[in-house]
Amino acid sequence: MKVKMFKSMSVGLAAAGAAIALGSCGGEQQAPAKQAPQVAVMTVQTGSSDLSTSYPAIIKGKTDIDIRPQVTGFITKVHVDEGQHVRKGQTLFTLDQVQYQAAVEQAQAALNSAATAVNTAAITASNKRKLFDKNIISETEWQLAANTLAQAKAAQAQAQAALTTARKNLAYTVVTAPSDGVVGTIPNREGSLASPSSAQPLTTVSDNSQVYAYFSLNEKDLLDLTDGGRHSVDARIAGMPAVQLQLADGSVYPMEGKVSTVSGVINNSTGAASVRALFPNPSGMLRSGNTGNVIIPQHNDSVIVIPQKASFEIQGLRYVYVLNDSNMTQSRPVQVLDISNGKDFVVLGGLTPGERIVTEGVGTLVRDGMPVTPKTAEAAQQAPVQQ
Repeated sequence: MKVKMFKSMSVGLAAAGAAIALGSCGGEQQAPAKQAPQVAVMTVQTGSSDLSTSYPAIIKGKTDIDIRPQVTGFITKVHVDEGQHVRKGQTLFTLDQVQYQAAVEQAQAALNSAATAVNTAAITASNKRKLFDKNIISETEWQLAANTLAQAKAAQAQAQAALTTARKNLAYTVVTAPSDGVVGTIPNREGSLASPSSAQPLTTVSDNSQVYAYFSLNEKDLLDLTDGGRHSVDARIAGMPAVQLQLADGSVYPMEGKVSTVSGVINNSTGAASVRALFPNPSGMLRSGNTGNVIIPQHNDSVIVIPQKASFEIQGLRYVYVLNDSNMTQSRPVQVLDISNGKDFVVLGGLTPGERIVTEGVGTLVRDGMPVTPKTAEAAQQAPVQQ
C-alpha cells in the first residue's frame, strides 16, 4: 500500500517538473512582432467642389404699404377681407361722406356767388371805361371799378380752390389700394373712427408678386466678398450665382433668387450689414413675415478636397496624417475653407497633389510616426478597421 502511494507521488512530481521546464523554455521565446495596421489611404488630387453657406433670413413683400385715411371719419363699410388679393385702385374702405358732401356743395355755392360777382364787376368796369374814354368820369373812378373787378376775380379763384379741396376730401372718404397685393389684418371695422393721426393703420397691402429675403453679412464676410477690397461690392454682387431659400419646414423654395443689394452701413450693435435677395413669388406662397435661410452656393475649381474624417483638430488647428515612402505617418497642419458640406473639407494649404493621406482610424487607431499598411478604398469598405 505504501509502495503504491510512493509511486503515485513520484509520477506527480515528475509531471510537475516537466511542466515547469516547459514553461521556462517557453518564457525564453520572443513574442511575434506586431504587424502594421491596415488602413485606407487616398492620394490627393485637385478637382472642383460645390459648397454652400446658409444665413437666417426674414421675408418681406416687395412693398408693404400701410393704408391710412387722409381725412377723419367713421368707417361706414369695409369692402375687403384679410388675406384677400386686391388690385390697384380697388376700394378697401368707405368713410362717412355726409360732412364732406356738404362741404362740396357749400364750396360750389361760394364759387357760383363769386362768378356772379365777377360778371357784375366786369360790366361795371366796362361801362366806366367807356365813360372815361369820353372824359365823362375821372381816371380815378374808372380805376376803382377796374380794381373791384380784379378783386372779384381773385375771390372767384379762391372759391374754385376751396371747391377743389372739398371735392378731394370727399374723394378721400373712399380708401383704395395703392398697388396690387394682399390685404393684411384689419383691426378696425364699421363704426370705428379713422384718422390720419391714428397710430394703427386701417390695414396693410403687401405686394407679394416678388419678395425680399433680408439677411446679414459680418465684416469678415464682406471682406471675403470683395476679396480684401480688390473688387467692388457691386461687381461681386453682379457676378454672384443664384441663391436658394430654405423654408421654415426645411424644404427648399422651388424658385431661385438673386442677391440684389448690400447695405452701405454696418450696424454698430451687430457688426453686420443688411443684404437683400429678390425671389419671384407668382403663386403667392411666400408672405411678409415668413422666415427661412438664404443658401449661397460656392463653386471652387482646382482645389484639393479631403474627407472630414481624414483630419483631426488640436487647439484650433486642423491636421492630417501624410504617408512617406516608407508608409510611416507624419502629422501635418492644413488650412481648410471655413464652410463645408458636412462630409468634406476644401484644403487651402498644407497638401500638394500626389501626396497620400490616411482616411481611416484617424485619432483612434493611427498615431503620429507609426507604420501602416495602405489598402484600397474598396478593401476599406469591405474589411473592418483593425483594433
